[in-house]
Amino acid sequence: MIGPLQGVKVVDVSRYIAGPYCAMLLGDLGAEVIKIEKIKTGEETRGIEPLIGGDSLFFMVFNRNKKSITLNLRDPLGQEILRKLATEADILIENFRPGIMEKMGCGWEVLHELNPQLIMARISGYGHEGPNSDRPCFDAIAQAASGLMSMTGAPDGPPTLMGTTVVDHTAALHTTLGILAALQARNTTGVGQIVRSSLIDSALSMLMTAIPAYRLLGEEAQRLGNRDRFGAPSNSYVTSDGARVQIVAGGDSRFARFVEATGLTHLGMDSRFGCNADRRSNVDALEEMIKPWMCVRTADEIVETMARFSVPCAKVAEISDVIDDPQLRHRGQIIEIEHPEAGKIPMHGFATRLSDTDLSVRYPVPTAGQHTSEILNDWIDYDHDRVVALKADDVV
Repeated sequence: MIGPLQGVKVVDVSRYIAGPYCAMLLGDLGAEVIKIEKIKTGEETRGIEPLIGGDSLFFMVFNRNKKSITLNLRDPLGQEILRKLATEADILIENFRPGIMEKMGCGWEVLHELNPQLIMARISGYGHEGPNSDRPCFDAIAQAASGLMSMTGAPDGPPTLMGTTVVDHTAALHTTLGILAALQARNTTGVGQIVRSSLIDSALSMLMTAIPAYRLLGEEAQRLGNRDRFGAPSNSYVTSDGARVQIVAGGDSRFARFVEATGLTHLGMDSRFGCNADRRSNVDALEEMIKPWMCVRTADEIVETMARFSVPCAKVAEISDVIDDPQLRHRGQIIEIEHPEAGKIPMHGFATRLSDTDLSVRYPVPTAGQHTSEILNDWIDYDHDRVVALKADDVV
């Protein structure tokens, strides 16, 4: 299938999550993405367990729809090849610590002079400027430094990491948005530009009202467990079969439907629960009155009851439930990707769908350096003998 970014050429020099995920999204959209990896070993994440067919599941879920080339970026010849590839590209994505690309002779000034139309996406931990710009940073560090971790967890527990790398994923989405905007701008101006994003900035974008609430009202965001910050009742409840359901009934109209669904009519007549603000102020008492209704019914019974009254509710699923979820299966959100050694690998599908130029899997997850000869020949006209010589010299 022809994607909306067909004909767009991307050089992915990034590692770990934010950069590779961004590049994969562009590949899903139809761009030709080449991933540059270390010679001999490939990207570091190929070694993260568990391994299937000798390759890492971690690596696989961020690197479909790419071709792989190995390149020694410590070697001047390898750096020269990177500059030549950038000259042929529309987009280059990197997430080295600030200054590394410049040390390799591949900074913005150099690449922009070689290719004025190039869009260079630069993902960093703390940003490319400021007192902390040279510090190393990963998702967990950004969660801690941004205040996001202090808002997450049980009220009587410690600050807690989220269950997945939400900051890396958000940074990837912000970077992808910036790249698409830069492509559109290039259609008008004819020239490329730098797209900058950072983990810490992306984490701050998820704080919702925490910053203005503290600055204007002096209120520090608290850890609330599974409660919603803005409405009540909204929490997870234990059911008779030992499962949990999450219910969101915080708005006044939703609360009225919740009362009707449960038959707990006395809640609707209690002055402590007359409006959302009142319910938030008396949430402990409200939840204690709801729990007995929940604990004598199964999760499935509660979900079906709430659905009849249009009250948002779901069973708290395990991954084993998600794999076989009929809604996700119906929408093609669990797909299988071919791997040269491991066979079919199940993973997430496409969160965005287009009606006419939809996303698709055109290339399976590559092995390290699988396309080195092909890319060097197609992109920069290196013939077979030249590639063989570069391999012998540990350049590619």
